[in-house]
Amino acid sequence: MGVGSIFDGADVRAEFEKAGINTHFIPFIWKYVIKNPNCEWDEIPDLPSAAYSLLRSKFKTSTSSVDSVINSNDGVTTKLLVKLQNGAFVEAVIMRYDTRLGKYCGKPRPGGPRSTLCISSQVGCKMGCKFCATGSMGFKNNLSSGEIVEQLVHASRLSQIRNVVFMGMGEPMNNYSALVEAVRVMSGPFQLSPKRITVSTVGIIHAINKLHKDLPGLNLAVSLHAPVQDVRCQIMPAARAFPLEKLMDALQVYQKNSKQKIFIEYIMLDGVNDEEQHAHQLGKLLETFDVLWTYLNDFKVVNLIPFNPIGSLSQFRTSSEEKVLRFQKILRGVNNIRTTVRKQMGQDISGACGQLVVNLPDEKKPTNLGVTDIEDLVSRR
Repeated sequence: MGVGSIFDGADVRAEFEKAGINTHFIPFIWKYVIKNPNCEWDEIPDLPSAAYSLLRSKFKTSTSSVDSVINSNDGVTTKLLVKLQNGAFVEAVIMRYDTRLGKYCGKPRPGGPRSTLCISSQVGCKMGCKFCATGSMGFKNNLSSGEIVEQLVHASRLSQIRNVVFMGMGEPMNNYSALVEAVRVMSGPFQLSPKRITVSTVGIIHAINKLHKDLPGLNLAVSLHAPVQDVRCQIMPAARAFPLEKLMDALQVYQKNSKQKIFIEYIMLDGVNDEEQHAHQLGKLLETFDVLWTYLNDFKVVNLIPFNPIGSLSQFRTSSEEKVLRFQKILRGVNNIRTTVRKQMGQDISGACGQLVVNLPDEKKPTNLGVTDIEDLVSRR
């Protein structure tokens, strides 16, 4: 086994405790490494002598490296290809926004520039969603919590990251312990509050049931993609293990305990799940939340995602803009559900949602994942 990452929080704490070193030094070490990425352990001041010996023998300031950085012609999207200690690759994507360019209630939005980072939790994915290129890779391995956090470390050297979304490669809830530990580290030296971190899942019910207790205040996004079980199983084989009725029950309990919004992600597939009947079915499905949460304003958000073909792997077609807008109109007008259409970023570097798949490093084929700025979805109607 290789030397561990200093950002593997649980392992670092365990080793410090085993050596009898006070763990209150750990956040200080993290902050120093973030500000001094190429530092040697001996350069960190004011640590106990035993800590230097432990750090040299057990941990690295970084176990991963940035293999390439590709900027989109849109000027706001950057893709990082990150090489892990085992030689595998994952991607992280920086998406920059300026709220002043948009409008809120007909007036210019307050605020200014900010960046959202989309990160990966696994190499490949075992969920096998038929509209997603990542699933075609199969599952390779889980990332450690340190490897997850290091994506944020690398990105922070290029842009000040304000929000993090777990919407890259992999199913975060299938790497639950590393996810929890990574978020806890992010909430420390990076000073990212849980409300600025969003985890996307296909609906791993047993993980959703314990998420609020382990990570209170976190934002949850659910890749629903169909309003009925049979259609969902058709495009998401893993949905067979998580029946829609049980998933919705779990989401109700989660929302009751967390008082948090739930983001519903819905990819638009022509002739599969984008008809008017599907919009009405989705609206009806989400009405179940109204019974419990009528006093919560804007407690659920549906994000419609135009499908992006994935080359020879694609068996679906993109819904027309007319269909997407009609679908949105039904959810908004009939069901009074806040519904957005995902804006894709970095399309010139194959930056569309669902196209995230790592090629061999010598191919250097750029990919990326576009997402509507999560902060606007969280904070504004």
